[in-house]
Amino acid sequence: MAAYIVATVQITDPVKFGDYVKAITGLSEKHGGEYVVRGKVAEVLEGDVNPEERVVVSRFPTAEAAIAYAKSPEYKAGAKLREGAGTVQTRLLVDPA
Repeated sequence: MAAYIVATVQITDPVKFGDYVKAITGLSEKHGGEYVVRGKVAEVLEGDVNPEERVVVSRFPTAEAAIAYAKSPEYKAGAKLREGAGTVQTRLLVDPA
């Protein structure tokens, strides 16, 4: 069953946030993940959404692979680099198809 990590991101310090991005580059793929989409919100269609927000959707072959990525020591070390550089909210979605 495919699983998706959906992250919403608001960056306040692009330089510091860039250190985090460099640290985790390639890590998703090591866990079988692939980026489906990543980018800035093009237009708010409904709700209270920051128009500067970024959205990242990554697909993994299983929920276990997605969780292994998110809980890996490498990811956790990278996440520490983004402290104070913005906010990140992540969700795990499982596709029952």
